[in-house]
Order: sequence, then structure tokens, then C-alpha cells
Amino acid sequence: MEIIDSRVEDYVERLSSPHEPLLAELSEETAQELGSTGMLTGPVAGRFLELLVWLGQPKRVLEIGTFSGHSALAMAAALPDGGHIDACEIDADRAAFAQRYFDRSPHGSKITLHVGPAIETIGRLDGAFDLVFIDADKPGYIGYYEAVLPRLSERGLIVVDNTLASGQVVDGSPPAAEFNEHVANDARSVQVILTVRDGISLIRRA
Repeated sequence: MEIIDSRVEDYVERLSSPHEPLLAELSEETAQELGSTGMLTGPVAGRFLELLVWLGQPKRVLEIGTFSGHSALAMAAALPDGGHIDACEIDADRAAFAQRYFDRSPHGSKITLHVGPAIETIGRLDGAFDLVFIDADKPGYIGYYEAVLPRLSERGLIVVDNTLASGQVVDGSPPAAEFNEHVANDARSVQVILTVRDGISLIRRA
């Protein structure tokens, strides 16, 4: 199911500010070396994340699911002075790919890449998070949400990708539908689901 007419998606991408050159190169090389291009954040969602960081000015960002590094670099470009991203990636090859681009970027020093299960990494990190971006294994979403919600700062925000699952949520298809219902029924939080790309949810504590 197409959530948005492909012509509208093309229009939105064409008239949104484009990739930075390094991110455009990253996207091309991801397609050639790693495949799974559907896992790329892409220029529109990348700009959306960058603008959220620019608006919220989070000092501490947690990314769950880094893949080839596009989203981390998009957010890092808008971090305030002293801001930092802890990026979690379970696949060592993808992590190595992302680190190569972090090393080439003027913003790469703002990112620490942790290789291994994200839940274990979260448990090792101290303190609160100002922004959390979740874009990892979909069956793990509820576990990630439960792990980070209590650790949000006062005005912290959780951003979750792929929460419309190509429209399959309409038929109640798990795990995205299960996650959305879980959050909707949680009195501790407030959420809105946006029809950006494959669905992006914004969640804060109530």
C-alpha cells in the first residue's frame, strides 16, 4: 500500500533542501555496498531529523539503529555546542561503513558509535537523553521504548521511524501496529504519528 502518492513524494523530495554532498555520496555507496536502500533515512526524513535537532537543541542524543550513518550525520550537523550522539548498531560491517563516513565528516567527532545490542548499550550509558531516534529491529521497538521513556529529560523527545509499515498497520499487522497501540495506551506519554516517508512518530512524556 502506498501511504502517499508517489508523485507527491517525488515533489516533496524535489522541493525539500537536498542532501549535503557527503550524505549523497553515503547514500550512493550504501546502495552499492550494503544494499537494503529502504533502510536509508533519505533526504526528506534526514532533513526532518536535522530540523528537530535544530529546533530542540538537544545536548544528548541516542540513536538506536545506525545502519550506514545517514541519520546520525544529519542530526549531528544541527547539534548545539557540546552536543553529542551515542549511536547504536548491532552489525559490525554496517558500523564500520558508518564510521568511515563519520571520520570524513566535520561533525563526526560528535558521534560515538557503539557496536552491539542496543539494549545492552543503553544499560551501560548513564544519565538522561534529550532526543532518542529509534530505527532498528521492529520487534524490538516496545523494548527500546520502555528502556528510554523513563530516561528522557524534562523536554525530551522520542522519534520512531517506520511506524506505518507501508500501511500494513491499518490491518493491525504487527509489530508496528502493536507498538503504536502500546504507546497510544500508555498514560505516561503523548504521541503523534506523521505520514512522513514510512511513518514517523513523535513521543514525549505526559
